[in-house]
Amino acid sequence: MERLILPDSNVYIDALRAGWDPFQDFSRHLDSCEFATCGMVMLEVCRGLREPRVLQRFRERFSVMVYLPTTNAIWERAQQLAWAMDRRGRIIPSQDHIIAASALHVGATVLTRDRHFSLVPGLEVISELS
Repeated sequence: MERLILPDSNVYIDALRAGWDPFQDFSRHLDSCEFATCGMVMLEVCRGLREPRVLQRFRERFSVMVYLPTTNAIWERAQQLAWAMDRRGRIIPSQDHIIAASALHVGATVLTRDRHFSLVPGLEVISELS
């Protein structure tokens, strides 16, 4: 089975700021990886897109990715993660708990530039595709 990668919103945002298409980068790794998204990532990315044409392109590309629905089980896991991590002084944004819980639920690796994802117990995190 291919490795399942859940890119965090900052991967898309950083790519756009640098002037390149993150989906083209993903396509170079389709022989060894499958890419997923979740509602939280799509919300964070799409809300910042200014041009309707770019928004439409992103929506189309998100629609063909593996979609990780935010089920009650995901919300419960995110709540448990947040509670446990907060008690240890490892506080991260709530939306990142949702992304982490989504990845943990299916055994996906999170592709991100945010170091705080590495604080999440049991979560596999990478900062670039190899």
